[in-house]
Amino acid sequence: MSDKKKYYVHESSYVDDGVTIGDDTKIWHFSHVQTGSIIGENCSIGQNVNIGNNVKIGNHVKIQNNVSVYEGVELEDYVFCGPAMVFTNIKLPRSEFPQRGSENYLKTLVKKSASIGANATIVCGVTIGEYAMIGSGAVVTKDVPAYSLVVGNPGKVIGKVDKKGERLTE
Repeated sequence: MSDKKKYYVHESSYVDDGVTIGDDTKIWHFSHVQTGSIIGENCSIGQNVNIGNNVKIGNHVKIQNNVSVYEGVELEDYVFCGPAMVFTNIKLPRSEFPQRGSENYLKTLVKKSASIGANATIVCGVTIGEYAMIGSGAVVTKDVPAYSLVVGNPGKVIGKVDKKGERLTE
């Protein structure tokens, strides 16, 4: 039996102990995967990505450059995270009153095949439904139904999309 890794990690990236990485996953330059995280098969983790402690990422997920997936966030299979989009995990952060530890983090779930555009912000404690499409720069503050198209600040549902992300006429 071979001990050869079946995934790729660029030499400039760090993978902490206690991480599980699926076959054919690629972790690119200057990224960090923290303890307890699970990354599925055939994922692409872009440049300068941080995967927090105990984060669960499904199979075939693509996380573009400059994204932090904090503890409390879960990404199901086929999720797309656009460049520099933002997840949060605490509603009322205060440097003076730190809220460290998983008991303080509001859970965020991004369901199967949802896509989040570049520079969008996902405020913690929401669920983004299957195949939903979050437009670039949107600020999501509440749950998003499956197949919904969300744009703006605050994010508003402006229509529906099909499984491929094409806008449906109503």
